[in-house]
Amino acid sequence: MTSTADRLAHQKEREEGIGTNQKAVKFSKQDYDTLRRQCLERGRLFEDNCFPAEPKSLGFKELGPYSSKTRGVVWKRPTELCSNPKFIDDGATRTDICQGALGDCWLLAAIASLTLDQRILARVVPHGQSFTEGYAGIFHFQFWQFGEWVDVVVDDRLPTRDGKLLFVHSAEGSEFWSALLEKAYSKVHGCYEALSGGNTIEGFEDFTGGIAEVYTLDKAPTKLFHIMQRALSLGSLMGCSIDITNAYETEAVTALKLVKGHAYSVTGAEEVRFRGRPVQLVRIRNPWGQVEWTGPWSDGSSEWKHVGEDQKSKLNHVADDGEFWMSYSDFIKQFSTLEICNLTPDTLMSDDVGHWNNYQFEGMWRVGSSAGGCRNNQATFSSNPQFVVRLEDVDDDPLDGEDGCTFLVGLMQKDGRRQKRLDRNLEPIGFAIYEVSMNNYKGCSNVHLGPDVLLRQRAVAMSSNFINTREVCDRFKLPPGEYAIVPSTFQPHKKGSFILRVFSEKQAATSKLNPNLDYKVKNKLYCAFLKQDMEISVFELVTILNNVVSHRSDIKTDGFSLETGRLIVSLLDKDESAMLGLLEFHLLWSKIQKYLEIFKTFDTDNSGTMSSHEMRGATSEAGFQVNIAVLQSIVNRYADAHYAIDFDSFVGCLIKLEMLFKIFKALERADKGKMELDIQQWLCLAIY
Repeated sequence: MTSTADRLAHQKEREEGIGTNQKAVKFSKQDYDTLRRQCLERGRLFEDNCFPAEPKSLGFKELGPYSSKTRGVVWKRPTELCSNPKFIDDGATRTDICQGALGDCWLLAAIASLTLDQRILARVVPHGQSFTEGYAGIFHFQFWQFGEWVDVVVDDRLPTRDGKLLFVHSAEGSEFWSALLEKAYSKVHGCYEALSGGNTIEGFEDFTGGIAEVYTLDKAPTKLFHIMQRALSLGSLMGCSIDITNAYETEAVTALKLVKGHAYSVTGAEEVRFRGRPVQLVRIRNPWGQVEWTGPWSDGSSEWKHVGEDQKSKLNHVADDGEFWMSYSDFIKQFSTLEICNLTPDTLMSDDVGHWNNYQFEGMWRVGSSAGGCRNNQATFSSNPQFVVRLEDVDDDPLDGEDGCTFLVGLMQKDGRRQKRLDRNLEPIGFAIYEVSMNNYKGCSNVHLGPDVLLRQRAVAMSSNFINTREVCDRFKLPPGEYAIVPSTFQPHKKGSFILRVFSEKQAATSKLNPNLDYKVKNKLYCAFLKQDMEISVFELVTILNNVVSHRSDIKTDGFSLETGRLIVSLLDKDESAMLGLLEFHLLWSKIQKYLEIFKTFDTDNSGTMSSHEMRGATSEAGFQVNIAVLQSIVNRYADAHYAIDFDSFVGCLIKLEMLFKIFKALERADKGKMELDIQQWLCLAIY
C-alpha cells in the first residue's frame, strides 16, 4: 500500500507541474536556497552529508576504497586550490572541459556541446552562482532524469591528488563549473565510478530532456549532412565515435590522430568554397582538449591556404585546442556512429524554428502481471503495458517525397548506473507497434489488445533490435491512423521500470491502453444448489463451498477462507443479517459457476491454476477492466510464490473487485469519478 500511495502522490505532483525545469524535484529533498541561507546565517561552509567527501563517493571497484587509483586523494575546495577561483569566467566554453582520470569522455562530450547554446546551458547550470557574492560552499545543477527534472545540491569539496583536480578540469585551472557539474551528476548516480563508460546520447538527454537517434555512418542516408545542419540550427546536440572490435582498441590513437572508442562532440557543419567548388566540412571536438585529426582540413593543413580569410573567420578556425575540421566525406569514412539529440519545445524556447511534439508515459514491468517479454513469448506477450498513438496529419515537405507521419519512439529503462554498484546489468529492451484497426477497438482508450489481436496481426513497425542499453530509439513513418506501442524486455518475467516517449513532427493524440475501472455484470443462472429455504452463516457458507470444490479434480484450491466468506456475505447480504438466504445464495452460485467457466478457459495448460499473466484477460471476461497498477496489486495479494492463482483466490479477487466498485459507486459524487471520505469513513471501509 505504501508504494501505491507513493505512486499516486507522485502522479499528483506531476499534475501540479512538479518535475518540470521550472519546478524541479529536490534531489534527496535538499533545497538549495534553504541550505545556502542556513550556511550564511551560521557562518560555515556547506558539507553535503548525502554525498560526503569520502572514498565511497569515488567508487566501488576501480575507484574503490582500496584501489591504487584512489591513493593519495584529498578533497579540497576551489578556494584551497587557487587564489581567485571562478565558477564561470567570461562565459562557459568548450575549453573549460578537460578530461581527468575518469573514463567519462562521453559525458564531457555532451557538456562541451551544451556550451554551444547558453540558453540550454542555463537550464543545467543555474545563474547567480559564484565564489564571491554570497559564497557558502554550496552549488546546484539541474538534470533531466527519467521523465522529470531534478535539482541537485553539492558542496564544492572536489577530489584532488598532488594539489590538482583528479577528474574534469578547465584548461586554465581556475574555473570550476564543469568540475562541480560532474560531481553533481556523480551524486545522482551514486558515485564517480558509476559514470565510467557510456555514450554521449545519455548526457545529451539528461541535459535537455530531448530524445536521441543514432546513425550508422557506413549506411548514412544521402541527406545526412543536411540533417546535421538542420539539427544544429535547431540547437540539437550531436556526438560521434569510432567503434572498437576488442578491448585493446579502447582509446587507441589512429595514424591520423583519431581516438577509437572515444566520444567526440560535433559542433559545426558548414560548406566552404575550395578552388571554385563547394566542400562540406564538419567541426568536431575531442573532450581531452588535445589529440586532433591530422588529415585534410586539419589545423594547419594546406587546404586552408585556399580558403578566404572571411570564411576562416566565420568557421572559427583555431589551432591545438582539441577541436578540428574535417571533410564530411572523411567524417563518414573515419567515424562509425553519429548521435543526434532532438530537443523538446520547452528546451528550444523559440517560435522561429520548427520542433517536435513530444509525449511521455511511465510504466513498469512486474513479474507475474506485466513482464511479458517479447513476441516470442506468446503466452505472456499481450500482458505487457500498451500505449496508443493517433497520427492524423502527414508531414510538411517530406524529404523522401512520400506522404506519411514521421515520429520517434524512445523506450528508456531506469536506474542502470545506480545498479552498477550491485553488479546488475541492463535488460535487453525493445518495442513493437501494431495498427489498431478492429472496429471494436478503434477510437477507444479503455481497451487492452489481447493475444487474439497481437498474435494474429503482424507488427507494422518495431525497434531495430532488443539491446541491453538505457534507451532504444527509432524513427518511423506510417500512414495516418491509430497504433498501439507494446514495450517489453526480451525475456519474460524481468522486473523493471521505464518511460516511453513519442516525438512526432505533427500533433498526435496519445493515451495509455489501460482502462479505468469499469464494471459490468452478466447475470446468467446455471443451476440451483441450495435445496431448503434457510439462511446460512459465513461459517456454513465456507463449509458448503469447500465441500463442493474438494470433489473437483480439475481445479487446485487451498479452500475458501473465512476472509473470502465474509467478503461474499458482505457483498450479497441485502438485509444486513450477516447471513445469506436462498435467493442470495442463488445469486452467489451463479457467480461462482461463471467464474469457474472463466477460470477453466484461462487455465490453458490444465494445471488447475491460472497464470497471473492471464489475470487481465480473466478479469475482463468477468466484467472488469483493470489497469496495470490494479493488476499488480491483485498479483501481490492473490498469487503464490510461482505467480499462480488457484480457484478460491480467483473467486475472492473478483468478489473483492465487485464490492469495491459498489462501494465507490455508492459514495461517488455527481458521477465525477471521485469520492471524498473523512478519516472515520476511511477507517470503516478499510476495516470492512
